[in-house]
Amino acid sequence: MPKTRVLTEFGMGSSLRRQDYTQAAKRALQDALWHNSINMAELFGFPKEAMIVDVEIAVQQPDQVDISTLSEVFPYGQITVSVGHGGLDIPRPTGKPTVIANAAISVSFDMEKAHG
Repeated sequence: MPKTRVLTEFGMGSSLRRQDYTQAAKRALQDALWHNSINMAELFGFPKEAMIVDVEIAVQQPDQVDISTLSEVFPYGQITVSVGHGGLDIPRPTGKPTVIANAAISVSFDMEKAHG
């Protein structure tokens, strides 16, 4: 499939007190999505379900992220989520550290289907 990327957006999210890596990652995704209001599918003449959405999340403890919860953020499209090491844990004087997650969302289409 000749996948052609048409958009990449970035976001950042945090969990201030609960050290919830999934919540921080979800907030990072929402941050990235709220930056963009372009209707990519319509722009290229595709149904929204044809969007190929590749999500990359970076946190200090990738194994603590629930991928299925993150996939639910997207109402349509073919979603793939990968989680790797990155982000930031900020120690606090008392309690759990503040967690910062980074997200990158790339939207692609199989352009050959539309024009082939």
